[in-house]
Amino acid sequence: MLHHLNFKHLRYFLVVAQEGSIARASETLNLTPQTISGQLKLLEESLGTALFERSGRRLALTEAGQRARDYAEQIFAMGEALQEQLSNPLPTRRLFNVGIADVLPKLIAYRLLEPALELEDPVRLECREGSMETLLADLAAHRVDMVLTDRPVDAGFHVRAYNHLLGECGLSLFACDALARKFGGDVPRSLNGAPLLMPTSDTMIGASLMKWFDVQGLQPQVVVECVDHALLGTFGQAGKGIFCGPAVLEAEIERQFNVSRIGRIDSIRERFYAISLERRISHPAVLAVTNTARRVLDQIEQEP
Repeated sequence: MLHHLNFKHLRYFLVVAQEGSIARASETLNLTPQTISGQLKLLEESLGTALFERSGRRLALTEAGQRARDYAEQIFAMGEALQEQLSNPLPTRRLFNVGIADVLPKLIAYRLLEPALELEDPVRLECREGSMETLLADLAAHRVDMVLTDRPVDAGFHVRAYNHLLGECGLSLFACDALARKFGGDVPRSLNGAPLLMPTSDTMIGASLMKWFDVQGLQPQVVVECVDHALLGTFGQAGKGIFCGPAVLEAEIERQFNVSRIGRIDSIRERFYAISLERRISHPAVLAVTNTARRVLDQIEQEP
């Protein structure tokens, strides 16, 4: 039961875990090592498990101790946040936690999340980046309110969540001036043998591009494979090869990397999803994202 947990003991435990020894923790806490050792023993007895084991001169956390440390850090972080909010006379912003899949272009993430920052009731946006698997675990544990990604969640992820298709767009091909003059005249045929900067083949866009080149009978020279779209753009800016990006971001990509569009691949569609635990969305910030995303992403379809 929660009332059996002594938070003073938990604080001592956390400091020992952070310092790595009772001696160093005693200096931080200004307590005798005997006092801390006794308090740790009482905490372990109340939890019914050992939290530390000896590793040379240092104390190492057991598996249970690692879990206890993670919970303790969250508990005291929440306590500090509570104290800060109650002592702050200014109105607090509602927290909006978003997971962003590492394969998603950051410019797309910005365009999708921007409406959440324009709400009448302001939010504080916190973003975390990671793999689809990690972010879905965060979603299931309510550590994020929404996950932005380029593929839907399916039964293989073992998470009960709902896909909200935000929109889609084709791909554009970009190159620096020198490569644009050399390979931009007759796309796609001019791409045969061209240096290419590719998303990795285990991403949806990377796999789709390789299949498209095969269908076209083209054999470009893959120079770089990378998940990070911004890094591919940086290589492209340096003249290392031709790279692709979402057509909806053409203007931003040309401006950011000082490159030109040399063609479009409309047959490859890049899709963007918001994944939530709710079938019917109620979170105002998630609603703001989903309600405006299609207009933002579809605007490129009206451009030449």
